Amino acid sequence: MKYKPLGNTGLQISQLGYGGSGLAGVFKTTKDDESIAVLTQSIKKGINYIDTAPWYGNGKSETILGQAFKNIPRESFYVATKVGRYEPDVEKMFDFSRERTMRSIDESLQRMGLDYVDIIQVHDMEFAPNLDIILNETLPALQEIKDSGKARFIGITGYPLENFRTIIEKSQVKIDTVLSYCRGCMFDSSIQDYIPYFKEKGIGILNASPIGMGLLCEAGPPKWHPAKNQIKENCQKAAKYCKDNNVDMAQLAVKHSLELPEVASTITSSESSDIVDKNLKLLSTSLTDKERNIYNYVMKRFMEPLHKMNWEGIEVNQYREKLAKLQDR
Repeated sequence: MKYKPLGNTGLQISQLGYGGSGLAGVFKTTKDDESIAVLTQSIKKGINYIDTAPWYGNGKSETILGQAFKNIPRESFYVATKVGRYEPDVEKMFDFSRERTMRSIDESLQRMGLDYVDIIQVHDMEFAPNLDIILNETLPALQEIKDSGKARFIGITGYPLENFRTIIEKSQVKIDTVLSYCRGCMFDSSIQDYIPYFKEKGIGILNASPIGMGLLCEAGPPKWHPAKNQIKENCQKAAKYCKDNNVDMAQLAVKHSLELPEVASTITSSESSDIVDKNLKLLSTSLTDKERNIYNYVMKRFMEPLHKMNWEGIEVNQYREKLAKLQDR
């Protein structure tokens, strides 16, 4: 395993991180005992960074982690959780208030059976009514949590990248880490435009969803995936091309993200030990000549035309429209 510094936190984290969304069956149905076994083996094989959230399965991810942590030494892993996004019910989905934030960390610690988390993060901050709430309520609450010893560092997460700069510039609370998803992958390299800024500020960079929440694999994305049709179509064509040439596109996608030099950890959900082993192997091996040729063709033919595309605003607008309809009843 390779380890990299997480900004100025002093943490040395595994270049491959474990995404807790898979524990809650976000992408496919999983069995709890199998999930615990996969996580335990992942840590034994050197993965020491785990990312989770109350939102993943309405607390299920954290609960399963808590079961696994009973048999894992605390010093062998770092865990990050989040506040702000909670329940499937649209009216209860987001709450960035101080009161809910303070309650959330206690719930998370109880579910995981821990005294503290290493990083506490604002979850998908673009869904807040405005960023002022993040600045004036959520982040100061996270500072209180940090001061109380329930968290060591503070992070922010989301999809729109410019929000990170806005919050970092305006926040009175020190931001230690940023986590974005689907912005450092084969079809979208936007995070690279922000890496010099984050590096200058000493902020640790976490890159999640190297396979684009299912876009960059043979099975394809779940029905709820918010990507525009052209992104889905190009990724589907790329997956077929890879399959026709007996190459696993998901492996190409993970390798692509692992090669981003300034990213501390690439976080991916792995529902089986086989997938974990394949991903770990990518850290120590190069693509074969055939795989490299397929990768180069896929990038040029299918991915490069998508590099200026994203789905910023689509999910947020859908959420606000649903919320407005409910409030108008």
